[in-house]
Amino acid sequence: MSDTDTPFDREIDARGLNCPLPILRTKKALSGLESGQVLKVVATDPGSQRDFQAFARQTGNELLVSEARDGEWVFYLRRR
Repeated sequence: MSDTDTPFDREIDARGLNCPLPILRTKKALSGLESGQVLKVVATDPGSQRDFQAFARQTGNELLVSEARDGEWVFYLRRR
């Protein structure tokens, strides 16, 4: 499934931020969502793909999409 097919409830822009800021912003944004809602995150940090996979495993939130495009990474996470 590509990100253009994925509906989401909230989006955060983490472009230009380096670890751990994209994850910290994601954690804060997810805490404001209801269970089952989807958060879209756009990041430019090359390490973010690994970070978001680990974050999803550790928190139980589901990583629906992890996609690289034109130097940016797009993630969709479903709140547990």
